[in-house]
Amino acid sequence: MMRPTPRPSATSEQGFVLVAVLWILAALAGLATIFSIYLSNSARALAVSDAGLQAEALVSGSLELAAYQLSLAGDSARPMQGSFHYRMDRADIFVAFVSEGGRIDLNLAPKGLLENFLSGLGATPQDAVQYADRIIGWRTPPKPNSVEDEVALYRAAGLAYSPRQAPFAHVNELALVVGLPPALVDRALPFVTIFSGQPKINVLVAPPEVIAALPGMTPSALKEFLGIRPTLPRDPAAIATALGPAQASATIEKSDFFRIRATIRLENGRQTSSEVVIDLGGEQDPYRVLSWRDAVETTTDRARKLGGGSDDF
Repeated sequence: MMRPTPRPSATSEQGFVLVAVLWILAALAGLATIFSIYLSNSARALAVSDAGLQAEALVSGSLELAAYQLSLAGDSARPMQGSFHYRMDRADIFVAFVSEGGRIDLNLAPKGLLENFLSGLGATPQDAVQYADRIIGWRTPPKPNSVEDEVALYRAAGLAYSPRQAPFAHVNELALVVGLPPALVDRALPFVTIFSGQPKINVLVAPPEVIAALPGMTPSALKEFLGIRPTLPRDPAAIATALGPAQASATIEKSDFFRIRATIRLENGRQTSSEVVIDLGGEQDPYRVLSWRDAVETTTDRARKLGGGSDDF
């Protein structure tokens, strides 16, 4: 006679249900944790995106304001540099503008100016001569039926590219010029341009590093000129007298090209700077954007990275 199979007790069934419920609760807790992490990450991503969009809109507004101020003054009364500050959308915006004529134009600067400039940034006089030759070789078209000596230098260096042999399309191409040390290029970039449109330097707005590169300039003459520059009349004869032998590579002619830097300081403490180069010489549009860079270094950041130096803008 078979004995009946004993049925699970009520206590056993309750224990099984309790374990199942605990597993379900653990799973729900895990899902809740994952969901909360997802929401937190999404919120941070949206906040960053929103801050980026806000900064971009404020830079565009700053550009419009600066271009309006420069255009409103007219060609004759247009300032060559200036700055202003305003507050909008719970952010502080600091805007500075300066004529591009105070920078060395990589496409037009004569060899002597390039040599002095590179030497002032730390190159030896012998290396500065070679570096200047290579910069000129990069921008100079080849002559018909000539030996491609410049191209041969790049091949001998094992580079996979040749010199442009045409005007620099961007200042960052300076890093591609054969033989130039990267550290020297980093020091040079804050003082060069491809937009000034003139071989001479506007000494009324040029930083000391650029004025020091003028052929004929001496350290004592530079110090004296910088001391009296704010009070000098905007007159070619007065500037020539103040510069002495360095006057040949100097000018005070105004330019239609301006570099505008907008620094945005948001309410959450985030700060970013953008730099835009514009041309005010258009006949149809009030201005034309030639270059736009976001997240540019501040003067303090660059000086800290390079271990010194200065940058007026």
